[in-house]
Amino acid sequence: MHTHTTDPGSRLLWLRDPLALYTGEDAGEDTTERTAGGVVVDTASGTVVELVPAGGVPAAPCAVLDAREHVVVPGLINTHHHFYQTLTRAWAPVVSVPLFPWLRDLYPVWARLRPHDLQLATTVAMAELLLSGCTTAADHHYLFPGGMEDSIDVQVEAARSLGMRAVLSRGSMSLGERDGGLPPQHTVQEAEVILADSARLVETHHERGDGARTQIALAPCSPFSVTREIMRDTAVLAGELDVRLHTHLAETIDEEDFCRERFGLRTVDYLESTGWLTDRTWLAHGIHFDDAELARLGAAGVGVAHCPTSNMRLASGICRAVELEDAGSPVGLGVDGSASNDASNLVLEARQALYVQRLRYGAEAVTPQRALGWATAGSARLLGRPDLGVLRPGAQADLAMFRLDGLRFSGAHDPLAALLLCGAERADRVMVGGRWLVEDGAITGLDVEALTAEHTAAARRLVNA
Repeated sequence: MHTHTTDPGSRLLWLRDPLALYTGEDAGEDTTERTAGGVVVDTASGTVVELVPAGGVPAAPCAVLDAREHVVVPGLINTHHHFYQTLTRAWAPVVSVPLFPWLRDLYPVWARLRPHDLQLATTVAMAELLLSGCTTAADHHYLFPGGMEDSIDVQVEAARSLGMRAVLSRGSMSLGERDGGLPPQHTVQEAEVILADSARLVETHHERGDGARTQIALAPCSPFSVTREIMRDTAVLAGELDVRLHTHLAETIDEEDFCRERFGLRTVDYLESTGWLTDRTWLAHGIHFDDAELARLGAAGVGVAHCPTSNMRLASGICRAVELEDAGSPVGLGVDGSASNDASNLVLEARQALYVQRLRYGAEAVTPQRALGWATAGSARLLGRPDLGVLRPGAQADLAMFRLDGLRFSGAHDPLAALLLCGAERADRVMVGGRWLVEDGAITGLDVEALTAEHTAAARRLVNA
């Protein structure tokens, strides 16, 4: 048996005796009692070194943080977003319309983006996510009008400044209105430009292996905004560069109809015809699949980012998340763009997922642990990151700590369930790679008031130009 002394100067930090510790290791099993003694992280290496059993002590002397008033969970992981859309939240002309008219009205506004607008929008989106307990965020940026050719580079700089992990998807649109697509012609790019920039970004910014902070994925936007050829060529390039693939698919019936009319195929057949039916791929939304398609996606290991709030706001439908997961598809969560889910809050998204999936599958099938599993380990699987989304020795020390001391939690008995059922909105502390980025509910080193003022001014300019 180990003896234990505290060492305030140690690189080891013991988050001691939390109200609950959710490890993310098994979304269907309650592990909180076995790990109620807390977690030990190495702040120098940025990894988890030990889970302490109830009543136990760490193997080595540690600095100690009293976590008795906190629920501790792995850092939440957002697998689908459009950061730039924070500039068009709750814009009146699109508040109550479905996807296609929503896009048609917004494309001309978004085409006026400039690099500093994107820097502000990215910072706002990631800061908001961070405050909700999110430590890794995947963004899907597909707009590169004149002057915005270096958009992903702008996002890399913003993410590194905040200290969050980011998977930045080099999106693309190559099928404009002139050729039967949805986007305005001045928002699309030629295939050669898209592929060359994709390769450049991977070579310049993509980090590999455990602990990677910045990664690049390749992400043609959707069946109605890119050509079949760019889908196929992007899949080939992703294989050569060993990076992941991302796109929107099966979000609405309109999209299904478009695929039938243009390609003579349903969406999953189209996916397979372009070389995308692979475990390198994760899809945004994935709502309108039939039973046979669910089985094919699961067999191939194609992942799905469930975006419940966006799906409800645009009245797109309900993702068959439980069946996808049971078929073998990794399922994670995405808040989606802030013009279709106007809040970039991932802990609230887990609550939405819990409730909308219960509508489809019943209360017993979708527990708070399962919904948290989608927001953590499930999302990590989508991004190909086994070192994230769990708290176990060797995993990255990415975690969020929530206090349950507000009026909304008064009378709550199960602290882990209360996190979602009582509607936690904001983390008290957030750690990424052993470093605190949020303390006492505030992002260290970020002037949120000044950022908000500048971002709000940019948003007004964009819609009034």
